[in-house]
Amino acid sequence: MKDGTEARVGGVSRRLLPGLAVGDGYLRHPFDLEFGVRTSGLVAGRHLKSGHRHDRHNTAYYGIAPSVFKSLMARWRGSRNVAPIDEYAFVDVGAGMGRAVLLASEMPFREVVGVELNPTLARIARRNASAWRAAGRARAPVRVVCRDAVEFRFPQGFCAALLFNPFGAPVLRRLLKALKNGFAGRTGQLDLLYVNNEQERVLEAQAGFVRLFKGEVRRSRADAITDHKILSNQPEGEYASSNAEDCSIWRFVG
Repeated sequence: MKDGTEARVGGVSRRLLPGLAVGDGYLRHPFDLEFGVRTSGLVAGRHLKSGHRHDRHNTAYYGIAPSVFKSLMARWRGSRNVAPIDEYAFVDVGAGMGRAVLLASEMPFREVVGVELNPTLARIARRNASAWRAAGRARAPVRVVCRDAVEFRFPQGFCAALLFNPFGAPVLRRLLKALKNGFAGRTGQLDLLYVNNEQERVLEAQAGFVRLFKGEVRRSRADAITDHKILSNQPEGEYASSNAEDCSIWRFVG
């Protein structure tokens, strides 16, 4: 790989995804430099093509700030959980290259699952998970599936699902409908952790879900500096960084 963005196929260099080349403003995140994985880069939603009908509702790929993930997980664990964490499966909906999956696997979940529609991102996430396991960092079993989130069958038992604003309102509505059907009769067994909650109104309109938290989750100073540097380096200046993410936590109560 060259800059993590090109593959040699039959002696010809093939570009993978726009946004992952140095010329696209690509910079490696300190997380990747420290742990030898590949979760950096920003890929606009219009470039995340898989051939699925939901492609047009993709937002973008960008790895969650580690400090935001850890702070939100701490808040979730203090939100009157129904069961111990080792009884929960963690599902990252729109996992991308798997940064949240890797971080979650350091916690004692029953299992950690990344669900990603784009096959290139899913392939990278699987490689990252393999490297993470080989380094002995994973405390929980980890798997990545390449599938549309609406069609994914969530594990039995308690589940905590992360959504880092992976798609627009039409797909979120379909996902919530599928979750309500899948968790019918399983009161309290599903919690949703929603980061950059642009479609919060969709959840507010859904019967059966109660909100446990809504507010800002701040980046650490190091993460704020890093994200600002990375996003300000994008040639088109399409995305901006802030010092906090608007987040919410929801529970399905039937």
